[in-house]
Amino acid sequence: MFGTNVVIVFDFDRTLIDDDSDRWVVHNMGLTHFFNNLRLILPWNALMDRMMEELHSQGKTVEQIAECLKHVPLHPRTISAIESAHDLGCDLKIVSDANQFYIETILKHHRLDRCFSEIITNPTMVDGDGRLRIFPYHDMASFCGCNLCPPNLCKGLVIEKIRASRSEKEKSRFIYLGDGRGDYCPTLKLDRRDYVMPRKGFPLWDRLLSNPNLLKAECHEWSNGEELESILIQLIEKICKE
Repeated sequence: MFGTNVVIVFDFDRTLIDDDSDRWVVHNMGLTHFFNNLRLILPWNALMDRMMEELHSQGKTVEQIAECLKHVPLHPRTISAIESAHDLGCDLKIVSDANQFYIETILKHHRLDRCFSEIITNPTMVDGDGRLRIFPYHDMASFCGCNLCPPNLCKGLVIEKIRASRSEKEKSRFIYLGDGRGDYCPTLKLDRRDYVMPRKGFPLWDRLLSNPNLLKAECHEWSNGEELESILIQLIEKICKE
């Protein structure tokens, strides 16, 4: 248990899992046409809640949505990386613009829920009619005005709060794994002693390449679960030896 000062923050879609959970449900539950008709009208968070309303109107249950999510691809080496990091004593968290129900369902299916101390995402609930509801993490009153993030979730603000919650004695070192545009803001909040692991060929990687001088953290790219596991464990071991 030598990684107790290491905080590992995972994005979820196309980082921890190998697909986008929202689009997975839309496609596999037959909502693609309906989704495309509303895509340019509604903001993403409201759009996903509207998709759940449509599924409910079609008689689809929360249990059917959960069953669909259990088939989302997750690389076996990503699973072993998460388990290894947890067993080494690292504090693992998820910060994602997906939603609570999707993330918890997938983690529990792979028996990974025990590995994460915190999941910060858009909250969900099942209402009295049995419909899954999806809500924004930030309401408009608390939105920080960040121009890099969607209004429902500023990951940079979340990273700042996580860091502030750690005591000075802990001297926490962060490793951030992400792929998308929404992962750029939190990456800029990392310090020189931290690490960022962008997925190669995805928007975060492209943006970091285009303006590397804004980044303080050390950057290590990865492409698949095998590389993710290898690099992540190497970084944990490196931190613990310093």
